[in-house]
Amino acid sequence: MENIKLVCSACKVETEHEKAKENLYICPNCNKYLRVSAMDRISMIADEGTFESFADDLVSGNPLEIPGYEEKLQKAREATGLNEGVIVGKCKIYENECIIGAIDSRFMMGSMGSIVGEKITLAVEEATKKRLPVVLFCCSGGARMQEGILSLMQMEKTSAALKRHSDAGNLYISVCTDPTTGGVTASFAMLGDIILAEPKAMIGFAGPRVIEQTIGKQLPEGFQRAEFQLEHGFVDAIVERKDLKNTIGNILSCHPKSRSKIVKTVALAGRQMQIFKKMDATLAHETKEANDAAETPNTNPLSAWEKVLTVRKPTRLGAREYINALFDGFIELHGDRYFRDDPSIVGGIATFNGIPVTVIGIDRGHELNEMMRANFGMPSPEGYRKGIRLMKQAEKFDRPVITFVNTSGAYPGKEAEENGQGEAIARSIFEMSGLKIPTLSIMLGEGGSGGALALAVGNEVWMMENAIYSILSPEGFASILWKDGNRAQEAASVMKITAQDLNKLGVVDAIIPEFGGAEPANLEKISEHLREKISYFLNVTSRKSGETLAQERYNRFRVF
Repeated sequence: MENIKLVCSACKVETEHEKAKENLYICPNCNKYLRVSAMDRISMIADEGTFESFADDLVSGNPLEIPGYEEKLQKAREATGLNEGVIVGKCKIYENECIIGAIDSRFMMGSMGSIVGEKITLAVEEATKKRLPVVLFCCSGGARMQEGILSLMQMEKTSAALKRHSDAGNLYISVCTDPTTGGVTASFAMLGDIILAEPKAMIGFAGPRVIEQTIGKQLPEGFQRAEFQLEHGFVDAIVERKDLKNTIGNILSCHPKSRSKIVKTVALAGRQMQIFKKMDATLAHETKEANDAAETPNTNPLSAWEKVLTVRKPTRLGAREYINALFDGFIELHGDRYFRDDPSIVGGIATFNGIPVTVIGIDRGHELNEMMRANFGMPSPEGYRKGIRLMKQAEKFDRPVITFVNTSGAYPGKEAEENGQGEAIARSIFEMSGLKIPTLSIMLGEGGSGGALALAVGNEVWMMENAIYSILSPEGFASILWKDGNRAQEAASVMKITAQDLNKLGVVDAIIPEFGGAEPANLEKISEHLREKISYFLNVTSRKSGETLAQERYNRFRVF
């Protein structure tokens, strides 16, 4: 092996195999990701000494009696030392037990013949039987032409096995590497609960040459690459090779093998238990004190219009700051799986005091370039659909959902209407209302109309001290009701949009003090207060069944 050299397909520089292996098969000259054998791939991910392969003895035949196919198979076996183009087995990744599989592109370009499909199906069935997560590394040119329609049937077989695995409440992580195309893309590669990709990996159904021949045009730079798929909502995250094991390990840690209520099975630290005992005894008193403090701070309270101006300041703390301050190990997940990733909605999985949770927030940004990228916190339909996807995923894995809402409203643009803005908002409200998991919504700044409500159907809804929540902006209210947008300040005073007004109306359940203002200097104080309240919320709601949580949420909104 020492004398074998690998040639980079991009810069043509040769690298000794051992040196390439030490560098995780990344070209030391141009940093291009080289293709990795299935066994090397598994060795890079699995805890040392834990991998146990199975179904190694399965061997492809020549079902269609295609001339020369048996000779090709034999050459591939001799070149790779494998009986077929995929290795499957059981392993541990940072002590998390899972079923793992990796396609080897050296074996007939990783094409999916009957035995490749059979081994992947057997692996998924084993995972379903033992209630284990599945991690599959995809690297394939697609269907195996020599097996014709039987190769095509592997798409259905593997997909059906994954459907049963999913319906049993199990996790599937797909990792798309270069290339992932054809029937593999159109089956198990794109069915992951979480889909990861290596940088610049080719991911697509039809090959670029086929597309160019069909449309008679040259494709743009980066078309069908991982970055393209991330932007278009089909990949959750692009992960560098050096970070893959950590990322997969963290994801697995957020998905314990048991599907019993996660928040019931977490061993709570002594300090947290003390907080719970204290809050169980004095919750009503402490909540009243917190709300009174928020309503009448030491300084002169802001008017409704002053609060409108305050929450619109670019420096005001946003969803990302609270997510980073309150949660550990946040893994951002992207895309709606249909059209695009909307940067105005940030969401993913994390832990809170050891409890896996799903967090979703509306991001407005602070600097002009950030605000423009996030569309000034005005979500598009694909943003709401991303939120729906993450909430349904949370329900599947019994994770509480915590949302952070801060938007002037849903984006009112032409493209948004063409892509079904109204339907997306309606669907988000519809799905969130029936979630059988704890849901908590926190209004951070502006809560503009249905665009805010779409992520605010919580078992409890809290508001920051100076936040606002309204049917539309004061400017819009004045324009519609009085035909005079200049009366916005007057409108703000009569609309009952402040946290204090809405707490009295029962629209919100708690007011979160800002300790002088939701600015970076006060993040620690605000977060400490939120941390204790969220701890109590999760402790209380974890004792309830999914049906009870959904019914209580229904009752909460039914009274209006």
